[in-house]
Amino acid sequence: MNRAKSKSEFARAKTLMPGGVNSAARAFGAVGGDPIVFERGEGAYLFDIDGNQYIDYIGSWGPMILGHQFDGVKDAVHAAVEKGTSFGAPTVAENVLAELIIEALPSVEMVRLVNSGTEATMSAIRLARGYTGRDIVVKFAGNYHGHVDSLLVAAGSAAATLAVPNSPGVTAGTSKDTMVLGYNDVAGLEEAFAIHGSKIAAVILEPVCGNMGCVTPTPEFLSALRTKTEDSGAVLIFDEVMCGFRVAYGGAQSLFGVMPDLTTVGKIVGGGLPLGAFAGKREIMEHVLPAGKVYQAGTLSGNPIATAAGIAMLTALRDNPVYYERLETISQRLEAGFTDAAGQANVDFSINRVGSMMTLFFNDQTVTDWQSASKCDTVMFSKYFWGMIEHGIYMPCSQYEALFISNAHTDDDIDKTIEAAKAVLSQI
Repeated sequence: MNRAKSKSEFARAKTLMPGGVNSAARAFGAVGGDPIVFERGEGAYLFDIDGNQYIDYIGSWGPMILGHQFDGVKDAVHAAVEKGTSFGAPTVAENVLAELIIEALPSVEMVRLVNSGTEATMSAIRLARGYTGRDIVVKFAGNYHGHVDSLLVAAGSAAATLAVPNSPGVTAGTSKDTMVLGYNDVAGLEEAFAIHGSKIAAVILEPVCGNMGCVTPTPEFLSALRTKTEDSGAVLIFDEVMCGFRVAYGGAQSLFGVMPDLTTVGKIVGGGLPLGAFAGKREIMEHVLPAGKVYQAGTLSGNPIATAAGIAMLTALRDNPVYYERLETISQRLEAGFTDAAGQANVDFSINRVGSMMTLFFNDQTVTDWQSASKCDTVMFSKYFWGMIEHGIYMPCSQYEALFISNAHTDDDIDKTIEAAKAVLSQI
């Protein structure tokens, strides 16, 4: 494929923006080479500025569950723009979107809209600390909750020790109240609560991970999480920014039957526009200003354009359960095709999938946590990524990201993707 214009435009971008991007995930750092510069999306496809077409399995990292330029969302945005782009004041649309979220997520009684997933998790952490009067927050290795200072940390020297910063600019003081444990490690969780339980304000996790590849919790781990937080009075936070409304209309919590105290959502909730929310039990949420004393505010929170897109997206998903049924069918086909392709090529691999989230790991060990994920052959993944690009298939640019399937993908798209995988894997 000729990508000369992309190469030139990215060279220009590097003189204007750090690394040439506005989010590090776009920089192709894990696969090498220059990022592709895109012009438009339509249905299941992306088109770059050189005129190349790709079958898209990123979908803006999740929100395009119904494809690019979905008519319902596009029409709602056009109608909202006609009324104004921002008011900094209450609107009916905020109520409607909040009602949809409450109706969909079984644990949620109240909602606060924000502008991003990072803002949602940052606010949920502050609320949990304000509500409990405690300081320590537990997170898990391999889970990403946005670029919040207190969560950009690495594990300490033992399971029950506090964390250390892993980014310049994050102070030791900021991270001293964060503890990093192993995902799916019940013993480590129990040890942490035995030592620090009375000081733990919250436990936050991705109930379906998308940031160490697609990884799921074991029933024993989920049960221990709920029991330990309830017994100690800590707040259990599900970060469903990525998996909320993606793995099921009611989120991962509806799949697993475990109810968190707080939930963060984003991506699909804004229909692809900048919007997120933190939500949960009324008893906790009423501690947020102005009902309570925990400060949170944002001029663009509940922006009328973003709420219009979110309402259209969630309404379409609620009213058409066939979307989820079809997503499961085509996702199963793609998983089976990848399994067949990797098996025929005799490469070491495993696959994790939940609904329309999936990762092909270049690792013959089942991936259940960051320790097992980190054993993947990332060099082979890079070859696979660029091979798929040359076949017109746009995959996540890291072994440690989940791919996303949309309802706009056709059976022919799935077939082409499987055939491309067979061709690429047989040559690497």
